[in-house]
Amino acid sequence: MPANICVTEPQAAAAARRALVLRLKRVEGQLRGIQSMIESGNACEAIAQQMSAARKALDKAFFELAACAITHPQFSAPDADAAKAGRPAEKPEERVQRIARTLAKFA
Repeated sequence: MPANICVTEPQAAAAARRALVLRLKRVEGQLRGIQSMIESGNACEAIAQQMSAARKALDKAFFELAACAITHPQFSAPDADAAKAGRPAEKPEERVQRIARTLAKFA
């Protein structure tokens, strides 16, 4: 099981980011394989199965990132930008609404 990308320890966070990048590279390989299958005239059912597997892998990565944003506001864009600029972080209810809007975009 890959490391959680939403960890605060620098070494663990770096390892988790590497794991996420490797997962995305595997998906990239899957997509290239799907392209080859299409070009070779493989059966639609086999191609659909591979597309589903690639989509599921991307969904898993996306949900892990979303969970990080929900769990750790310091990794969420507005809060991270505010912290760098010395501004107060957004209010919890504002953060929840922003995250809900973001998730709704991708539903």
